[in-house]
Amino acid sequence: MIPFNDPRLTAIGLLSEVHAGLTAKTTPALVAAGMSEIDFETLLRLARSPHRRLRMSDLAAQTNLSTSGVTRVVDRLERDDLVRRQACPTDRRASYAVLTDAGAARLEGVLPTHIADIEQWFTGLLTPQQLDQLLEALRIIRDVVRPSATAGAEHVERTEEEVATGAGG
Repeated sequence: MIPFNDPRLTAIGLLSEVHAGLTAKTTPALVAAGMSEIDFETLLRLARSPHRRLRMSDLAAQTNLSTSGVTRVVDRLERDDLVRRQACPTDRRASYAVLTDAGAARLEGVLPTHIADIEQWFTGLLTPQQLDQLLEALRIIRDVVRPSATAGAEHVERTEEEVATGAGG
């Protein structure tokens, strides 16, 4: 019989408690900026991507949403002019979500407060060595349990201008 104080149970319990606590501490700044957590995550993932864009399927994989779920998020962000859709020049079946300048500005507006919250409630509580070790451990686990979390990050599709001019590839 596995004891109730098994360290594996403690590890997953602590991870769950930390996630819930950090979410409670960081969400108010996002809400004040008119964003949900998934809006912020979507804009951030696009901002970090080459050409500030991702295929919709890769964005769904990175955000752990279904294709219909990511479509609803992108529809809402597109109505607010924070993202736009772009057809893929090399695959008619695919389209991209592209971060607009307004989306980048909205993200830049909330980042200082969000980063301050992260520093206060998370990273600032750790030494640089502890943070490095935590990041390394989290990446090991993430790469096994959610290997699609970085989908499309390494793949850079040429833009329409690059295809038209023969540049970029």
